[in-house]
Amino acid sequence: MSALLEIQNIETYYDLIYALRGVSLTMEQGSITAILGNNGAGKSTILKTVMGLIEDQPDKGGIAFQGKPIHGLDTEEIVRLGISYVPEGREVFEELTVRENLLMGGYSRKDKKGLEEDREMVYSYFPVLRERTAQWGGTLSGGEQQMLAIGRALMSRPSLLLLDEPSLGLSPILVREIFQIIQTINQNGMSILLVEQNARLALDISDQAFILENGRFVLKGDSRELKEDANVREFYMGVSSQASAKGYQRWKRKKVWR
Repeated sequence: MSALLEIQNIETYYDLIYALRGVSLTMEQGSITAILGNNGAGKSTILKTVMGLIEDQPDKGGIAFQGKPIHGLDTEEIVRLGISYVPEGREVFEELTVRENLLMGGYSRKDKKGLEEDREMVYSYFPVLRERTAQWGGTLSGGEQQMLAIGRALMSRPSLLLLDEPSLGLSPILVREIFQIIQTINQNGMSILLVEQNARLALDISDQAFILENGRFVLKGDSRELKEDANVREFYMGVSSQASAKGYQRWKRKKVWR
């Protein structure tokens, strides 16, 4: 597999706040890469920086997609190149119907036949959206809105899908359903960069994972290996073990990676 996305030593600021501190990441075509961490660690900032949503950022470093630099490009250009983004909180168009929301996802496309084919593809992933096709986005349940937000992002035919906290605010049953669909979308060829607090589920479906603390990656590795690590299980998955806080800090210092 070839490298799809390469993030090299980026630094991002919000005014005087140092949000990302030399973050580097490489993901392969066809993979799911997870970024894990607590609230405020900077996970969402990575996705927003990739998408060009933070003005004049990154301040340092570079981002390449399919071998071409994209840092400094407008968000619209980045979408045209093949990256779609599902933001935290979904942000569907509340006063547009499900059908209109999906069409907005493909606004830059001119191939009407292709748009209809992709809408049918979205309905195959999320059958409930077909039933709600004429319903306003704002009247959907939280789970349905998350499905609509993912479906809308797929309508631009991206090569890379960025998902920001898809489990946020959903019941455990809906979270499992959403993650099963994310896995199916990936199995059908979509590369996915996933930001998620639910470490257990993210490690279950991803190929590799990066753990972010205070704007730095402190761990990276194969998701299966990280899922079995006693310290990761205790401190990120809530599985009790004999690891102590001091032991965790010693372990993390040995594992630290930038």
